[in-house]
Amino acid sequence: MPTKEYRPYSPHQVLLLPPALQDWLPEGHLAYFISDLVDSFDLRAIEAVYEDELRGGPPYHPRMMVKVLLYAYCARVYSSRRIARRLHEDVAFRVLAAGNTPDFRTISDFRKQHLAALSGLFAQVLTLAQRAGLVKLGKVALDGTKIPANASKHKAMSYGRMQQEEARLAAEVAALLQRAEETDAAEDAQLGPDVSGDEVPEDLRRREDRLRKIREAKAALEAQASARAAEEVQRAAQAPSGPRQGRPPKPPHERPRDRDQYNFTDPQSRIMKNADGAFIQAYNAQVAVDARRQIIVAADVTNQAADAPHLLPLADAIEQHTGRRPTRLLADAGYFSESNVSAVQAREIEAFIPPDKIKHTHTLPAAPRGRIPQVLSVRDRMRRKVRTKRGRKIYSRRKAIVEPVLGQIKAARGFTRFLLRGLVKVKGEWGLVTTAHNLCKLFQVRQRVLAVVTA
Repeated sequence: MPTKEYRPYSPHQVLLLPPALQDWLPEGHLAYFISDLVDSFDLRAIEAVYEDELRGGPPYHPRMMVKVLLYAYCARVYSSRRIARRLHEDVAFRVLAAGNTPDFRTISDFRKQHLAALSGLFAQVLTLAQRAGLVKLGKVALDGTKIPANASKHKAMSYGRMQQEEARLAAEVAALLQRAEETDAAEDAQLGPDVSGDEVPEDLRRREDRLRKIREAKAALEAQASARAAEEVQRAAQAPSGPRQGRPPKPPHERPRDRDQYNFTDPQSRIMKNADGAFIQAYNAQVAVDARRQIIVAADVTNQAADAPHLLPLADAIEQHTGRRPTRLLADAGYFSESNVSAVQAREIEAFIPPDKIKHTHTLPAAPRGRIPQVLSVRDRMRRKVRTKRGRKIYSRRKAIVEPVLGQIKAARGFTRFLLRGLVKVKGEWGLVTTAHNLCKLFQVRQRVLAVVTA
């Protein structure tokens, strides 16, 4: 009976790899594209840190580290430990690092030390996209998403619970101290006053440490409440005078509310409701996306759950990054306020922001015929505008422009949780994530982009 023939398989065969790194990957690979772009970037903000440092051994080349980090974020590898492992196991990582294998601590420290400069590469990538004709700014859509923080919501405590815990722990610490004094007195009577006692009991130290943390958290919440009250007073003083419709505003709270939360792992994160209705410890990540190629033209992260306060900062960031204002700005009902619409229109941007939440499956009824009455409020005018034939056509593009971008970031590239803690670091991390998204979009038309780079 003839034996089955298989393709050659010799696991111990000695191979000779191509001598040039450029031959290790197929032509047009994403790693080569990122390498060419980073070679054209201005990295003086990173390189300047090493120029005057003469101590220690020579560091890894900053340009190599930037290439590895950007490619890692494009390839959905965010952990420094996983990046370090890929530098040994993944051909594309080895090509970009040219055989260098920095350990995970070096990668982590480089990212933390240069986080601001790395997130600043967003502007350079966006400039390339503009020069390549990928950003039109005809329609720009805004959206936000709640991304979990690197902290558990079970490590959060409300101000009301803090007051209860502070009283309970203070009583327990006092009781333990009283018991310790009684024990010391008994030992002095038995052994003499010159014999040293044991160290502070572990249970007493643990309670004192917990009590200290709770008091620090209370002080932080009280400072936040005081600052928030001062802002409300200043905002009320700047409001235009005259008759006011509706109920009078409530006086500002100078003390924290009992439900105000503080997280001991990441104090700057907040408990927010996500799209599924679940409450998570999170940050609110924002993007503004151009309609032409789904390029992100502005991005930010805050710990404010509401979307409305982010509309004007994002609109201003678009102009700051691109030097131009968009023609139309599309956003869902979470961004609506009469002051937002008026401010956007004052910037000569046409706004399409419905006052009412519109489900994807819901079709807006047609607007009433005839001229728009002059007595309509800003809210009613916008409500009527998005119901016109033109308004429905333009606003229907919003979900097709911005929502796929957040889906690509969270589902396709697997960024579902921040790794860093603290608002400043989270902003830098989101800057890297959005830069990687734009790089992937530029890679789709790489010939046009590389032509701009080499011009």
